[in-house]
Amino acid sequence: MTNFLQNMAGMGGMTDQVIATDFLNSAKSGIRNTAFAITETASPELRAALREQLRSAVETHGLISDYMVSKGYYYPQDISEQSKVNQKAANTALNLS
Repeated sequence: MTNFLQNMAGMGGMTDQVIATDFLNSAKSGIRNTAFAITETASPELRAALREQLRSAVETHGLISDYMVSKGYYYPQDISEQSKVNQKAANTALNLS
């Protein structure tokens, strides 16, 4: 989306933040689902493959988190700042027509 279209939609520079947040949430979901799958499989080979997928997903989650922290999109250690970010994102979403 071009900056012009972002501004027209009232999103400004929030597109990167929205994409990163969605990616982070997807990574968390993948971690949870993979961990669950590990506990449900009877095959040692499949468990080993799933453990490798879980390791990779956790690593990816860390990379996404680091990116978001560096951009000021995510404050995992400061709930007050994270609340401000969440409120701004919610207000932006509510103001989209």
